[in-house]
Amino acid sequence: MTEAIAVRGLRKSFGDKVVLDGIDLTVAEGTIFSLLGPNGAGKTTAVQILSTLITADGGDIRVEGHDRVRDPEAVRRAIGVTGQFSAVDRLLTGEENLILMADLRHLGRREGRRRAAELLEQFDLADAGTKIAGTYSGGMRRRLDLAMTLVGDPRIIFLDEPTTGLDPRSRRAMWEIIRQLVAGGVTVFLTTQYLEEADELADRIAVLDNGGIVAEGTPAELKRLVPGGHIRVQFTDPEQLDIAAKIFAESARDDEALALQIPSDGDVASLKAMLDRLERESIETAELSIHTPDLDDVFLNLTGRPRTETEN
Repeated sequence: MTEAIAVRGLRKSFGDKVVLDGIDLTVAEGTIFSLLGPNGAGKTTAVQILSTLITADGGDIRVEGHDRVRDPEAVRRAIGVTGQFSAVDRLLTGEENLILMADLRHLGRREGRRRAAELLEQFDLADAGTKIAGTYSGGMRRRLDLAMTLVGDPRIIFLDEPTTGLDPRSRRAMWEIIRQLVAGGVTVFLTTQYLEEADELADRIAVLDNGGIVAEGTPAELKRLVPGGHIRVQFTDPEQLDIAAKIFAESARDDEALALQIPSDGDVASLKAMLDRLERESIETAELSIHTPDLDDVFLNLTGRPRTETEN
């Protein structure tokens, strides 16, 4: 595994408020890493430190192999940042916004115009490129914002709540763009308040709370930390339910629905074992469904706060 980002012992306080209390993070190259946590947990602070916008109080930080303290310019050349709030100038056209970023990157006039045209096409904004950005929809402005981040062809992109305020269609369009970037070898560091977004996109997730990382793993690994997964089996008649209830003594019974909830983490092996057991006993089933904890359950279990408290 090649490390795009390596963080050891990162610390940051504001006055007597400890925001980051010695956290460790490793982000593999060409993956999507998501940092979750309640408001005020320090997600944006972590992004600002990693992207050289603010300093840390302590810790070793390497981005694309560059030491964040000794060589911040090299870090800046390797990264792009799309913040919580759009950096789009609404008085300029989409093309002018991109050319402005190209000028800031010292790409030169001809290369800047070529790159702007390329990105407008890539983000499905070619027809809107000559229109004032203030006339764009929220989804179009967010796509333009991300396109501006990519002008310098960064290998690592920090996306700080990139789809906040977007409608479901625009959010899914942004997800597809992010997947395409990663397929091209880009590394994405994502913070989001939408847990289903992290579940949909992230290769690995870290949950930040009270200044520390309280859990880290793949979405599937994190879900397995939370109890409550089960297989719900509905039977054809009360007699079949009675027989099954005796076999699966640890299950929860619902007589009205003629159903059992059998504890399971939802993996293939446990499902097959249950079905084989039902078949051996010649028990007829009407319906079967698998219920596993989602990231909402993980978030509540690990942080002690429901997701609604974290949303703006």
